[in-house]
Amino acid sequence: MRNIDAVRGLKDLFVSALNGGTTTVEEFHAAIARRPFEALELDPVTRVPAAAVRMLHDAIAGGVYWGLRSLMELAGDAADWALIPLEQTPPAEEEPLPASLDLAICALNGFMGDHLERSGNALRTRMEFRHEGRTLALDAETLRRTYPGAGRKLAVFVHGLSCNEQSWRFFAEETYGDRETTYGSLLEQDRGYTPLYLRYNSGLHVSENGALLAETMEELVNAWPVAVDEIVLVGHSMGGLVARSACHQGKQRRNGWIGSVRHIFCLGTPHLGAPLEKLSNLMGWALNVSDLTRPIANIVNGRSDGIKDLRFGYLVEEDWRGRDANALLEDNRHDIPFLDSAAHYFVAATVTQSPIEPLGFILGDMLVRFPSAVGRGVQPARHVSFRAANKSHLGMTTHLRLLNHPAVYDQIRFWLEPAATALTTLADTQ
Repeated sequence: MRNIDAVRGLKDLFVSALNGGTTTVEEFHAAIARRPFEALELDPVTRVPAAAVRMLHDAIAGGVYWGLRSLMELAGDAADWALIPLEQTPPAEEEPLPASLDLAICALNGFMGDHLERSGNALRTRMEFRHEGRTLALDAETLRRTYPGAGRKLAVFVHGLSCNEQSWRFFAEETYGDRETTYGSLLEQDRGYTPLYLRYNSGLHVSENGALLAETMEELVNAWPVAVDEIVLVGHSMGGLVARSACHQGKQRRNGWIGSVRHIFCLGTPHLGAPLEKLSNLMGWALNVSDLTRPIANIVNGRSDGIKDLRFGYLVEEDWRGRDANALLEDNRHDIPFLDSAAHYFVAATVTQSPIEPLGFILGDMLVRFPSAVGRGVQPARHVSFRAANKSHLGMTTHLRLLNHPAVYDQIRFWLEPAATALTTLADTQ
């Protein structure tokens, strides 16, 4: 993303936020004013003058709010004109944004990426593989130049909500003494996998990102310098859902890359939903009951489609298409089978040493509860059938720490050992 694109996107977002704020104030104003007018209109003596005053009030108030929105749009148009000279000489190549700003934009996409996509805002994140802070073009020449030692084994890393590919470097310096050590670099060193890091708009539906990932993987494998024999997918949090959705949709479309997928790792993935999203759903529903609090409900319910999919771990379009996304705790999740050619694993964390300790059972890893991460719901129909040998628990650990933890890597490496793979394959056939 060019710096000028970021400036224009921020300008559009600022104007949109001001317009949205004005509308919210207008709705509050209307809800509060409606009460005394309705009371006066019930009295035969004051009915006529109250109705006349109400019409005058509504006309004046509506005109004021319309004027404010028009003024903001005019200011936005003026800013567009002011930015035109800066766009006359575009740079020859992509300008990497400062890491903190880049992460902030990705976080913004998590909360309202669907809105940014629909409005065509320049801040919207596009699905792409990234290498050294830049977009990785998926053509044979670029891939050959970028990965001169390209191997037949790929490890694809899919980040979670409101993150980007740089999140896999979290905690690297305090753990390994440098900022570059990731699961990918370790797998490349120890097992010969070529690591690739995905970036995507986590505010879109999981199923939308799953479809995009299936297409992107097909493009990647077709352009890869050598034939791909093995693919490992590693997803953190929402990334695990996106990876599962991509595999499901890729198989339905008979994509060629699907046949190479051998291992899928889900780290802190809310297979059965996340408690904070369920709480947000409950809050939005409760606030929507009264017209006085409905404007606040509209703000709460304005969170992205991606976040709402985390309520119950939606993977496919059928889960949400034609449904009321704000209905109170309405679970429409379909049972999506695992990819039969791959072994599936999970790593779950709790803030306590044991997952059965009360605090750990309630809080999980602070964002995902242990039963959801291991796919074990209260109802049998809500179970996700991970093999017992493919499960791992990490105590005294939080959600983000799963992104880069020695114990997690040791477990991944163990599962990728030929002997462990053979045992997993045997278990899956029984």
